[in-house]
Amino acid sequence: MRNKRNFLFVLVVLLFASFMVSAAENPTESKAVKMPDNVKAIIDKSCFGCHNTDSKNDKGKEKLNLSTFDTLTKNKMIATYKGMAEVVEENEMPPAKFLEKNPDKKLSDADKKILMDWANNEAKALMK
Repeated sequence: MRNKRNFLFVLVVLLFASFMVSAAENPTESKAVKMPDNVKAIIDKSCFGCHNTDSKNDKGKEKLNLSTFDTLTKNKMIATYKGMAEVVEENEMPPAKFLEKNPDKKLSDADKKILMDWANNEAKALMK
């Protein structure tokens, strides 16, 4: 019985050590999202309500969760920036049905340009 406990203890220690070595070899890059004040104001007004961890809009936060955006891999982040620019350009976000109840959340042409330029520039910067 004692040998089994010793064996299990050694096995757990080895697994833990293996995990620690793996984590040291693959450190997580810090990819804090750069968001100028004008972009943050637009996102806070028209996007964050549906695209955050606490949102009741499951579909919205599944497609884009701004609360956890900085945890995405570099490739996912690039694709997400490009996707943001595309849905804004195509007038898909905020959705028309949402805007019927919340007309104050509509993006002006200037807001759209600011968001698209920011998202496209961030994607390009990450591709370098």
